[in-house]
Amino acid sequence: MSSHITIFHTNDLHSRLSYEKAIKLHNLKESAPNSLLLDAGDAIRAGNVFVSFSKEPVLELMSIAGYDAMTLGNREFHFLAPAFRHKIGSAKFPVLCANVHPVGDAEALVVPHINLDAGKFRVAVFGLSVPMITSRMFVARVSDYIFEDPISAAARVVPTLRSQADLVVALTHIGLKRDRFLADSVPGIDLIIGGHSHSILYEPEMVGFTAIVQAGSHAHSVGKIVIEPGVSVQSELIDL
Repeated sequence: MSSHITIFHTNDLHSRLSYEKAIKLHNLKESAPNSLLLDAGDAIRAGNVFVSFSKEPVLELMSIAGYDAMTLGNREFHFLAPAFRHKIGSAKFPVLCANVHPVGDAEALVVPHINLDAGKFRVAVFGLSVPMITSRMFVARVSDYIFEDPISAAARVVPTLRSQADLVVALTHIGLKRDRFLADSVPGIDLIIGGHSHSILYEPEMVGFTAIVQAGSHAHSVGKIVIEPGVSVQSELIDL
């Protein structure tokens, strides 16, 4: 049995994923044993407030590609539950965010984290997103959802995930600067797969024992990370 995990990752697709690129992602994932395919948010074309009457085709294409999960980007969020549901409803994979919480009877449309199996390894993946609405904002009075500070949310969930998994992955949409702060502030995260800042990292950026990666934007490339837990992390960008 293989001693490593392969993770393919994208971020900030902004609805630029074509059918041909989805098939390429699918084939890349199928070619690597013990592999996962993850996205760090802002996949859809809708704006932060605008809601299209049609479904988001990129979510269908991501399902074809075989994504295991994505984190909530600011593009996917809406402060009203029906619009939020419409934006992400066609995703056939989990949408993650540990720092957004429903208010009152609002429907919980995302999950904080998931556990995945990659061969013999247990991988815990949790999501974090840039806070769109906080309790201090005026719009919080009419919002169905409130965001917690992402660093505080990570500090709350990581200890439990660490005890359950061989690899803890933060799938974030908070930008590279905040990813660095996250890695420095919350011990126990092995890998941060980031988005929001559209950063291109050709090799992992290490902060202590945490590796940070990001793959640019607009489906130009996919990141590939090969991890031997506790031993090594190797990364590359593959042109799409």
